Amino acid sequence: MIVLQVNGLTKSFGADTILSNIKLEVQSRDRVALVGRNGAGKSTLLKTITGQLSYDSGDIIKPKDVAVGYMAQDTGLESGLSIWDEMLSVFERFQKMESELRQYEQKMGNPKVYENQVEYERILKEYDELQVAFKDQGGYKYEADIRTVLHGLNFKDFDYSTKISTLSGGQKTRLALGKLLLTKPELLILDEPTNHLDIETLTWLEGYLQNYSGALLIVSHDRYFLDKIVTKVYEISRHRAERFEGNYSYYLDEKEQRYEQQLKEFEKQQKEIAKLEDFVAKNLVRASTTKRAQSRRKQLERMDRLDKPKGDEKSANITFGIDKQTGNDVLTLRELSIGYPNNVINDHLTFDLKRQESVALVGPNGIGKSTLLKAIVSGETLLDGDIHYGSNVQIGFYDQEQTNLHSNKTVLKELWDDFPLTDEKDIRAVLGRFLFTGDDVLKNVSDLSGGEKGRLALSKLMMKKSNLLILDEPTNHLDLDSKEILEDALIQFPGTILFVSHDRYFINRIATRVIELSTDGVTPYLGDYDYYVEKKQELAELAALEQQNKEVTQSLSSGKSSFKQDKETKRQERQMLRRIEEIEKEVDDAELRIAAIEEELCIPDVFEDHEKVMKLNEEMDHLRYVTETLMEEWEQLQEA
Repeated sequence: MIVLQVNGLTKSFGADTILSNIKLEVQSRDRVALVGRNGAGKSTLLKTITGQLSYDSGDIIKPKDVAVGYMAQDTGLESGLSIWDEMLSVFERFQKMESELRQYEQKMGNPKVYENQVEYERILKEYDELQVAFKDQGGYKYEADIRTVLHGLNFKDFDYSTKISTLSGGQKTRLALGKLLLTKPELLILDEPTNHLDIETLTWLEGYLQNYSGALLIVSHDRYFLDKIVTKVYEISRHRAERFEGNYSYYLDEKEQRYEQQLKEFEKQQKEIAKLEDFVAKNLVRASTTKRAQSRRKQLERMDRLDKPKGDEKSANITFGIDKQTGNDVLTLRELSIGYPNNVINDHLTFDLKRQESVALVGPNGIGKSTLLKAIVSGETLLDGDIHYGSNVQIGFYDQEQTNLHSNKTVLKELWDDFPLTDEKDIRAVLGRFLFTGDDVLKNVSDLSGGEKGRLALSKLMMKKSNLLILDEPTNHLDLDSKEILEDALIQFPGTILFVSHDRYFINRIATRVIELSTDGVTPYLGDYDYYVEKKQELAELAALEQQNKEVTQSLSSGKSSFKQDKETKRQERQMLRRIEEIEKEVDDAELRIAAIEEELCIPDVFEDHEKVMKLNEEMDHLRYVTETLMEEWEQLQEA
């Protein structure tokens, strides 16, 4: 079933064409990615599809019965309700159905209802239908669904009565995503859903979306995320859309193959055209060959000439050099305590950094990764401990908050003022390498997009020629192409790198070592992100095995005492199993009795006897209460 079809869509802002003849199709269970440069029109297309923007021509076709959920980039949930009440508002239909079920039960317990057999049977039938619908639609598990989503989005330690208005912007964004996920629309449209998510939460979201029952249309710069989720890619480039089957990595390979094939076909046709034109030029005036020359000319006129395939759009040109090399020991940290006065964020942090290493700092949000980088760079967040810098170390710092940029300056002045001895033409040449050309260099920094500010900050970093790069989320706001250019530059960098990133694809390409920050300090892992995940899993399995062996050893070495303890444990297990069997039998008996009562209430002689009906209803209510109590006990025993 097609849940979305876009045919020939064109969208302009004034005289500037943003989208031209866009064709896109999403079917049930499709996982579709929109990719392209910053400013290519991806978010514009999503807003047009969802009706937030008008369009000039074309068609957007969505079946009336298909629910569409959309989350724009960095959308925060604004609400005066608590976390729980706001999530609960998604399920008003279930709360209404529960209320209706209670009303039906009250009606069936009313003696007056039994005086009218037809009325009673109608109410009983409607009650049964509503109960079945409530169950089939998930009415018995919606509170569990809320807890699952909140836990996955890293709200597991929160008091759910907390007012949303008191939360941070990032927390509000995660809650907006959570609320949208709970609505479970047939088409879920997400614009940069991985913003503000740490790696643990990203991993959960990937698993959730992989099992999502509806269709997905996603814009994301997280290549690892795209590889895990999507099965189809539409690239928006030069105002048009091109479709690729497969995930992001397949799209890259297929795009290169298509370009090479189209270039070969174009060059082959150009050779053929040149050959025909040469023949016509030489033979058209000769009487003996005029007819053949005319035939070749007609062949040229009828030929469907291929356009030369366009390669990638212009890319940034980034290289990081150094003035001089460091010694082997670049950075030594011993027992660092970091944070702010009266607020220790992390402590007992100890590790070394060697020449030409590329080390990724990972860990959950709030654990102190950015705080640690600031402590190393400026000491402003260092509370205690020792930091020793090696010989010739020159630090270049990329701050994700871009605090080193001045909003009141032009792009040209922003870079030139930091390097006043450099000629203007050389400054303009550097800015050109970062895609600031012509009048772009006269823009105010305050008017730049996030991606443009990122490129400007990187231009400063390149000019410094530092031998130790400390990078805090350097890929934030960069489009996919700029990320890959930056990665290539860092891979060729002859110095040392210490960085924080949530971009797992970036970590995989850059890192030679991963250091995990946790409440216990730091844990090093030699290798990239995939190795880090694999090693953590191995260590967890090894720890579980060691614990199991330890318990076995303790059991064997404790002699008779252990034998008695083991005997007592087995006795308790047998008691628990017997109790579970007893509960299951009691629940089965209760459910059979409830079914028998429901059948008995349908017998005319019975429902005309009001006293008997009341007694049967009281018995049925008691049996339901007993069943619920037994099931709670059964669940506790199963978890024990």
